[in-house]
Amino acid sequence: MNVRTTPSGTPVGRCIARASDPEYPCSHLRESGMPMRRLAHAPGLIAAIHLIGLLASVTPSALAQTQTQLPTVVVSGSRFDENSNQVPANVRVLTREQIDASAASNIPEALAYLGGLVVSGFNLGPLGLGASIDLGGFGATANSTTLILLDGQRLNPSDSLGVAWESIPLERVERIEILHGGASVQYGNGAVGGVVNIITRSHTPSGTEVSASVGSNGTVLSSARLTRTTDHRSLQLNANTAATDGWRENSAANAYAFNARLTDTGSGLDRHWVDLSASHSRAQSPGGVVGQVGNSDGRAAKFNNIGAQTSGDNASVRGGLVRALSESLLFEGEAGYSQRSVAYHAPYFASADSVAGGYPGGPDRTRIDSWETTFTPRVKAEWGQGIHSVLGYDFSRSQEKYGDSYGPLAEQSILDNQGFGYYNNLLVDTQRASVTSHSLYMITRAPLGESLEASGGLRRQVESVQAQDANISAPNGPISQTRAFNANAYDLALNRQYGRGQRAYVKWSQSFRFANLDEFWGFDPNTYERVFSGILKPQISRAWEVGSTWRPGATRIDLSAFESRTQDEIRYDPNTYYNTNSPDGILRRGVFFDLTTPLGSRWEASAGGRLQRSTYSSGDAIGQTIALVPDTVLRAGLTWRSSANWSGGVFARHVGRQHYDGDRDNTLARVPSATTADLFARYTEGRWEIRMTLKNATGQRYATYAGHGYVLQPGGTGASNYYYYPGDPRTVLLTARVRF
Repeated sequence: MNVRTTPSGTPVGRCIARASDPEYPCSHLRESGMPMRRLAHAPGLIAAIHLIGLLASVTPSALAQTQTQLPTVVVSGSRFDENSNQVPANVRVLTREQIDASAASNIPEALAYLGGLVVSGFNLGPLGLGASIDLGGFGATANSTTLILLDGQRLNPSDSLGVAWESIPLERVERIEILHGGASVQYGNGAVGGVVNIITRSHTPSGTEVSASVGSNGTVLSSARLTRTTDHRSLQLNANTAATDGWRENSAANAYAFNARLTDTGSGLDRHWVDLSASHSRAQSPGGVVGQVGNSDGRAAKFNNIGAQTSGDNASVRGGLVRALSESLLFEGEAGYSQRSVAYHAPYFASADSVAGGYPGGPDRTRIDSWETTFTPRVKAEWGQGIHSVLGYDFSRSQEKYGDSYGPLAEQSILDNQGFGYYNNLLVDTQRASVTSHSLYMITRAPLGESLEASGGLRRQVESVQAQDANISAPNGPISQTRAFNANAYDLALNRQYGRGQRAYVKWSQSFRFANLDEFWGFDPNTYERVFSGILKPQISRAWEVGSTWRPGATRIDLSAFESRTQDEIRYDPNTYYNTNSPDGILRRGVFFDLTTPLGSRWEASAGGRLQRSTYSSGDAIGQTIALVPDTVLRAGLTWRSSANWSGGVFARHVGRQHYDGDRDNTLARVPSATTADLFARYTEGRWEIRMTLKNATGQRYATYAGHGYVLQPGGTGASNYYYYPGDPRTVLLTARVRF
């Protein structure tokens, strides 16, 4: 289940509940969908499949004559370096040059405008805080089904809170690899919709880079990067700050991040590295806007969010090494430790307005503390005649502790109402969960001819989970449960290369996702307090994908079509108020395309997108579409360079209609489609760079998240209604950067 704030502005990934605000728990975390033509009738899918077949029939020599560019080296396919032409999957690489020639100021923006992905959130703003990336049409659970990696190492936490994007400044990024489709064989848990692998700069020439940005709504961004490199060693220090007053009431935010990375490169392939990172963020929470998208300017914070804010602290240490054991045997391994603390404060729930009629109103403070340790060794063996295998082992152990505390008025109300929904004289809710995971996997690739190659892999993952619950609404006292589950992943693919950077492939796979630690709790429909609902088993997705990469001249065209079927999907059930393994099957289908082509010597055009549909394939909602999954996501870009000094571009993004979260039966209105455009102009002179960016140039009114459920009103009353989180209006950002 995806962690996000509700219209009361509170993170609800673990179904945090409040007695005074039923919208706050999980009443809106429902799957739903929208009607659409059957994808099999979509001309885009038919055209894509026919074109893929046409490409597969072209002779290698004919295509080779049009291709001069070497394939890009990627690591997301097998966790070892390999060129993208050998990866039997839809892999897109955003280079440093593409990021520089864009209007993005953070990683989620780069993914939205360059990668064409669905990016959602509750208070994204110029800092991109709390962004959720959806690669496979999963809607509300996107945070848990898109795996985010940093230099090949998992960033997704063991709960549903999502990635701390503020800890990875865009200036630190060398490239971003986007792998569409299931990749659980390579990466295990959560790699169901796809993988985003952020590769940071390493062993760059010695130098210093400083940048500062100022913009609308009191936005100030700054960064500094120091690199010192010798023949075999490289030290990089990165420091970033970001702050904004926000355009809505109670929407100011700030963030700070620091990173140090030491890399030692020996002879041949040998190298080792250590990385230290720390970040802090504090964001006010304005809450949702009541009503349908676009019916209000959304500048005012919701009444029960006045003064609400969330703060987070993250720290990690990671290290790894690469060593050639022989001419045919290569070892890689990493180990890491990370910890995080998140604190949420909502003053309204400690006020007299909230505590009324003997009802305690709910906790006004929530704190989450977690840690995780990982160890991921693997070996790549070359067997000769083009055959190679990867054998690896992944270990992780993580633990989280949640605590809710109440204000003095609420505490007294709880003590006065023992036996009426509140028990055991408890004044603090406490939950704790831990998981230990062991996973063994193997991947093998072998040629079947001069241009045809087969690959396949297997993984088995075992997880042991312990959970304890003690809260004020548990009549039988504390609860403890221990369970163990296992899941298997496999993939089998054929990849035919027709020249440099050109290929066609077909792939079958099975992927899995284990429940997050916070998904073991639901809420009581009478007291609206959080209650333990049980440890869930993993969900399983089976998929196929067919695709092709074509390079006529300097143009690159990527096409693919996919279908996946998921059983036991982990979702929120509005009938039981618990997170559960859905008994309904879910079918996802789609077509992806991407094109980049030069227009003369100074212009380059790009376009891409996805036509998709996610529906229930069985159960009482069969045929209905999953909520928060737009049927169409399109992007287009045009960049230019008029001289050695001036360059610029425009990037447009279109997100089609989708159903509000909570509309399982597809009977309500739909979130309208939205098209936004960003522009930038850049001037460089020697060591200096000046950039002007105009975001949402047309002033489009749109939502970054929208739902339907019980909405609390002043005075303690409420009713079912629409609500949404508005996207930022038109903003301007001016940046100056100097390198020396």
